[in-house]
Amino acid sequence: MKLGYVILYVPDVPAAVGFYERAFGLSQRMITECGNFAEMDTGATALAFVSEAMLEGENLGFRPLRPEDAAPGAEIALLTPDVPAALERALAAGATLLKTPEDKPWGQTVAYVRDPHGFLVELCTPVA
Repeated sequence: MKLGYVILYVPDVPAAVGFYERAFGLSQRMITECGNFAEMDTGATALAFVSEAMLEGENLGFRPLRPEDAAPGAEIALLTPDVPAALERALAAGATLLKTPEDKPWGQTVAYVRDPHGFLVELCTPVA
């Protein structure tokens, strides 16, 4: 098997796409005409957004995430050669700062933000 998608369920797919374009410089790969599904161009594995409304009839026990909720037990990690610059861009676009850049013992520089929907996003350099 191969990981095909990471999917975030959001109340407003076009707003999520716009934020990820402004905050992280990602490009929209596609969005459905009705705006309930979109994919961002992130390399081999797509980051996708799906409208929470699409899940209502699926009976999956879904719990929406909101910014005032605790961060989920998962994160999106975005690789960048310049974490401070990426952090500045994300904050200017409306991300919430959780942790400023820190050099880790294994050679990475890492910072953390939350997106407007409450998802945890790690901004990090590639592992050396």
